[in-house]
Amino acid sequence: MSAARGRVHAHHRPAVFEGLQGLLARMDASADLRVVVFESANPDFYLAHSDMSGKARDYTNSGGPSGVSILTDTLVRLTKSPVVSIAKIRGRARGLGSEFALACDMRFASRENAILGQPEVGVGVIPGAGGTERLPWLSGRGRALEIILGADDFDADTAERYGWVNRSLPDSELDGFVDRLARRLASFDRRPIEAAKNLVNQVSLPSMDRILDGRNAFYASLAWRETQ
Repeated sequence: MSAARGRVHAHHRPAVFEGLQGLLARMDASADLRVVVFESANPDFYLAHSDMSGKARDYTNSGGPSGVSILTDTLVRLTKSPVVSIAKIRGRARGLGSEFALACDMRFASRENAILGQPEVGVGVIPGAGGTERLPWLSGRGRALEIILGADDFDADTAERYGWVNRSLPDSELDGFVDRLARRLASFDRRPIEAAKNLVNQVSLPSMDRILDGRNAFYASLAWRETQ
């Protein structure tokens, strides 16, 4: 199969990232696979924010194959995979949901119902899964600060204008557009796709050290007096 479609459920975060780890292993091992499309089974939520109750520590601190936390490992491996990842966004993608979309190679959003946000500062913490590292590459410094410090919701048209998503499309056109793009990519040879993506990655991705700095800063922020 040269193209695949994954449905991400907006709840049970540990199961999501355990499933993504298995998917990434299959993606990289499949010589025929070119592109994966991630969409949500929940029309109101693409992927929700992280669990702030403290229960998330078990899976976010457990190690992935690269030796870092499973959450960080999953998003970095997704970004560096030879397979192209496309986020097809309907519903709300806030916090970790936005950061998952940022880790994908391309993002396309429904004009009518996609909502993106990085709300962490508004609840006393900071983004911890790459938002502060990946978003400025796409939107620029000023807009990244507006998004992160303002902690507000953004509609799909604004997200497109800011570079957060590739395109905002009418909901009735979103499926067809993404399907045509995925099928086009799937018709190409894997070697030039992988080589070109790797070269683009070298000039457009934050380093692992920067990603880990952000993750460590997020954990430190959970203990701040103001946050408590």
